[in-house]
Amino acid sequence: MTESMPRMSGAVEQVAEAVKAEVGKAVKGQEAIIEGMLTCLLADGHVLLEGVPGTAKTLMARALAQSLSLTFRRVQFTPDLMPSDIIGTTVYDMKSAEFFVKQGPIFTAVLMADEINRTPPKTQAALLQAMEERRVSIDGVDHALPVPFFVIATQNPIEYEGTYPLPEAQLDRFMMKLRVDYPTPDEEIAMLRLHQQGFDPHQLVAADIKPVVSAELLHTAMAEVKRITVEDGVLKYLVDVVLATRAAHPVILGGSPRAAVALLRCSQAWAAMDGRTFITPDDVKLLARPILRHRVILRPEAELEGLTTDQLIESVMASVPVPR
Repeated sequence: MTESMPRMSGAVEQVAEAVKAEVGKAVKGQEAIIEGMLTCLLADGHVLLEGVPGTAKTLMARALAQSLSLTFRRVQFTPDLMPSDIIGTTVYDMKSAEFFVKQGPIFTAVLMADEINRTPPKTQAALLQAMEERRVSIDGVDHALPVPFFVIATQNPIEYEGTYPLPEAQLDRFMMKLRVDYPTPDEEIAMLRLHQQGFDPHQLVAADIKPVVSAELLHTAMAEVKRITVEDGVLKYLVDVVLATRAAHPVILGGSPRAAVALLRCSQAWAAMDGRTFITPDDVKLLARPILRHRVILRPEAELEGLTTDQLIESVMASVPVPR
């Protein structure tokens, strides 16, 4: 069946291969994280990176934006950050005697929200409309954001003092939650060699990280993702997986309908990156954890017993029949 299906233009494969090679010049290891970020971008979503400091989260985001010819802004979230510091405000110009909009850092193609859980809920909420509707309101006037608009947020999984955990509504806006682990010893040695040779993570141009994907090619690739075929049997399997998270006994809240859409879109992007015109149950299995782990809330007693959301999702996946 799969051999007779016509292949698409290959724009998605071209984007994925070029970006991974270029980002790999600056980041040693973390291939799975880079692939996950690319998947979210091509699926027109946003990504939450969870990892301890010093694991190249910011470097990956900057290198990704640089390789894609996209504008990049980084915002360090702090307890005193106000919504207007992100979206902008209206300013009065005394010379012209007119008001004008001073745009905030959110007006960029790639926005890195660093340590997003360190800022109060009102500032976290300033991202909600932007992430969902791709526009912001300043003094009651809507302003469109660039296309694409890709939010990469980070949070520290072990530091809770002085933080504001993201509410479920905010978490649900992120297509994926990726856990950034330490590199392997070999990858860390390769990283040290890179620094020994003079690599400066703040000077990506000097490190020969250059734009390798045009805006036109990226838009073509994103449109191509939406044309990936999904058979009824696979679609039912995807929905059954999400429904099973809602019915699981140790769960307070399972995957939302938005989670099912995210699983579909990311499966399409993953299949396209693999050079296929259709998704398979294996795509759904592979992406279930990063897409569902931040949307599933366990009962307190289950957490006290040591159950994790990843373990629950694995159990759910094992209980749902796979279509043949």
